[in-house]
Amino acid sequence: MNSKFSGRSEYEIVVKGHLDEQWSDWFEGLAITTGSGEDGTPITTFTGPVADQAALHGVLGRIRDINMPLISVTPIKSNSKDRANA
Repeated sequence: MNSKFSGRSEYEIVVKGHLDEQWSDWFEGLAITTGSGEDGTPITTFTGPVADQAALHGVLGRIRDINMPLISVTPIKSNSKDRANA
């Protein structure tokens, strides 16, 4: 089985609802910001590095455990990796 997940990557995870910065440790140190979606819905965005696929699943499981609807999970390409591939 060939997997494209090659270890530590940065992600942006968006959920419906608001959490404050105090939850950061529980979410593996990801930065937490709150705001509103285009339709005015309150959202929380988690951003930062995730060690591996198991850690990503752990974060997603915690989001599920506190019953926050998942909006999106997006890998973030860092500029240093983009330059190395250019």
